[in-house]
Amino acid sequence: MNQSTPCYLSIIMKCRRVIDKPCNFAIQALRHLGTQAPGKLMNSKSKKIWQDRIYLILAGIFVASLISSNLIFQKFFFWTPLAFLSSPHAGEFVRWLSGFTFELSVGILPYPITFLVTDLISEIYGREKANRVVVTGFISSIFIMGVVMVGDMASATHWSPVDDSVFHNVFGLFGPAVFASMTAYLTAQFIDIRIFHFWKRKTNNRHLWLRNNGSTIFSQLIDTLSVLFLLCSFGVIEWVRFYPLLLNGFLFKVLVALFDTPFFYLFSHLLRKLFKLKLGEEVEM
Repeated sequence: MNQSTPCYLSIIMKCRRVIDKPCNFAIQALRHLGTQAPGKLMNSKSKKIWQDRIYLILAGIFVASLISSNLIFQKFFFWTPLAFLSSPHAGEFVRWLSGFTFELSVGILPYPITFLVTDLISEIYGREKANRVVVTGFISSIFIMGVVMVGDMASATHWSPVDDSVFHNVFGLFGPAVFASMTAYLTAQFIDIRIFHFWKRKTNNRHLWLRNNGSTIFSQLIDTLSVLFLLCSFGVIEWVRFYPLLLNGFLFKVLVALFDTPFFYLFSHLLRKLFKLKLGEEVEM
């Protein structure tokens, strides 16, 4: 392996043979579901059915992650992942590291899943199908936000467990915040898909880790930068919080992107084996 390859990727590549075991297990499990799963005995009709089903499942996960992210983004939390390193005898750098605290919106928790899903769809189903899911997510989000806004305007009964003020505080959507979120979302997702396929061509369909991390990390930077710039411009967040939130949000997303790399290898390998796709080959729908 090239010396420039990150060390954690060497672990991933050494475990490729281990990935075959869950793939085979999944195929056998699917064959017992009543409908013939992809395999040696699968005809073209049943193969098409399973390709459509898995595409819909991935699209559903994408839309659910996006909508939940937009609904819960108003709550912020803190996280100190390396607090256990704290010690009276620790050096200055270790003390700083152990005290580093993320301050993040809870909406960031499901959001990185959307980039993993679009990368997976791009790899197996192609660029057009990935773009289609992004547009579907945008339309679904606008629809859900419209429903929430109507619910927010409706007056609660005197016996309602949730009164108007509580509902508004939890689900009230501030116009500029929604605009900023949706603008950043569309920009980042389309950039992610474009960069993913750029590296896919440049590497001749090899080095999954490069196009997965390369596209996700850059697009996450654009997403974080765009949404914070718009929120600060509209006065939703003070400018003094711009750089801390940018650092916190982007660093957290980079860590998630690195963490999901083994899952990207696993699921892409599994789906290629299920659909019997060659390297670089995509599902035709």
